[in-house]
Amino acid sequence: MPTSVDLRKKPDRVKIHVSSGAGVDIAWSDGHASHYDFAYLRDQCPCAMCNDERQKKQAYQQIAGKAPAAVLPMFKPKPTARSAHAVGNYALQFEFNDGHSTGIYSFDYLRTICPCADCAREFRSASH
Repeated sequence: MPTSVDLRKKPDRVKIHVSSGAGVDIAWSDGHASHYDFAYLRDQCPCAMCNDERQKKQAYQQIAGKAPAAVLPMFKPKPTARSAHAVGNYALQFEFNDGHSTGIYSFDYLRTICPCADCAREFRSASH
């Protein structure tokens, strides 16, 4: 039995602006448009290693009540993408300027993390 496709999470058009560093623009089938900066995408990387790091940071914040301070704060360049490519017809993958490239960003995930307030309410509210 085929599963129904949530049109809110199906892209109509995808534009990836690697050379300009402007990020990713997606026009969704339901008429919504999303813009993702590469820095935001790097912070939201869905790979297992990044998820583990986020969970450790959240656990520390719950215990200590604050974010961990960097031991040796250093300048880090703003994350950008060196390259990007489609993964089948369901996802995107980026190679970031810090060398990280293991995250596969499904379109379902990208719509869920859309930075706009409407999508935050719809896809990331406490009830979901």
